[in-house]
Amino acid sequence: MKAALNRGLSILLIVFAALAVLSVGATRAHAATDVSTVADALKESPVYVDPSMSEQLPKADAEALAKEIEDADKPVFVAVLPADFPEENLFRNLRTATGVTGLYAIRLGDQFDAKADSTVLSDEAVRNLVTSVQGESSTETQLDDFTDRALANVGGSAPSSWTDGGDSDPTGVLIGTGVVLAAGGAGAYTLVRRNRRKKEEERQAALDKLRVVVDEDITAFGEELDRLDFHPAEKGADDAMRADYERALDAYDQAKSFMAAAQRPEEVRAVTQALEDGRFSLAMLAARREGRPPPARRAPCFFDPRHGPSVADATWTPDGGTPREVPVCAADRTRLADGLEPAVREVDTDSGRRPYWEAGPAYGPWAGGYFGGGILPGLLIGTMLGSMMASPSYAATYGSGYGDFGGGGYEGGDVSGADFSSGDFGGGFGDGGFGGGDFGGGF
Repeated sequence: MKAALNRGLSILLIVFAALAVLSVGATRAHAATDVSTVADALKESPVYVDPSMSEQLPKADAEALAKEIEDADKPVFVAVLPADFPEENLFRNLRTATGVTGLYAIRLGDQFDAKADSTVLSDEAVRNLVTSVQGESSTETQLDDFTDRALANVGGSAPSSWTDGGDSDPTGVLIGTGVVLAAGGAGAYTLVRRNRRKKEEERQAALDKLRVVVDEDITAFGEELDRLDFHPAEKGADDAMRADYERALDAYDQAKSFMAAAQRPEEVRAVTQALEDGRFSLAMLAARREGRPPPARRAPCFFDPRHGPSVADATWTPDGGTPREVPVCAADRTRLADGLEPAVREVDTDSGRRPYWEAGPAYGPWAGGYFGGGILPGLLIGTMLGSMMASPSYAATYGSGYGDFGGGGYEGGDVSGADFSSGDFGGGFGDGGFGGGDFGGGF
């Protein structure tokens, strides 16, 4: 009887053990089709492969791809999921659950697409990258090629949550976690702080460069106001003139206030926008006092915004570049027509005084405030500043939008959680798009 009882207990234990294994397996199978599980895995490693897709991208290949991304220190996330994975709002939901700014690439069955936060890669760049690999049927080849090309273009740094990987055994994970917390936590924290400090130092250096140039602009505008010699109560002054003068004074005060409060380079854009508004107000006032029709609103003189609003467009060719039409003041239009060099705004660089468009990326926000509305990229094509501003690395360090540093304060690899705009998280949808749900139809 005792032996039979023991055998019965043994059978029950075996049954419970089997049920436990089945339960864990069922849980893992369910988790593999869950966005949260994919997101949790991507927080720890740049590549996630659904268990059912291991034949498409074997473990060794996935680990090699992950190592390539980690070694490059870039916020690139790759997921390989089965064709029946719920695709509606997949990118948005995965980005929200992961909470990390970056480039997300998904192989869904035999189809592929990608999206990215604009601070790490532009929509156009994402579309081009996706299109370049759409004809590749092999998952390994497609993801390898996409990753190679993406790493050469994407900006930002890898998230600090990534680790070097390790044994998947729970005991090993616990031991490894304990070791990291005990021995490496301080080092990892120091590294993160060092990277943050480096970025802040770069921003401060850029702001210091801009401060010199902007202070010159503010001073020049103040001198224009002094030379104006306009008195609101003078004979012939009307309400329109007084309003122009008041707007010019307000712009001067705003520019000084904005610059005094600036803590980050992108804030300089508001300063030059105010100065541009003020100079146009002075142009309006001058026309009214002289009995001329009020001028049309035009961009400042390209060669030096201190010259005031432009009066026409003229053909100009930068050294080694192609001809383009740029807005010019009356004096520079005459100089160009006479075959002379325009009066160019130069700034200090390591190699001496150079035109601002040859002085480096720090002057992007300064120029962006003067030449907003999409005009600036066309003006700067082929120049040093234009080339830098068109690169993903500029967007990562100085932000997109010609002066918008960091897009809400989050850069590649930063944890923003759900704080991102779906309209600012785009790209993909090239040939061979998934054609439904979140794939191929936008948000």
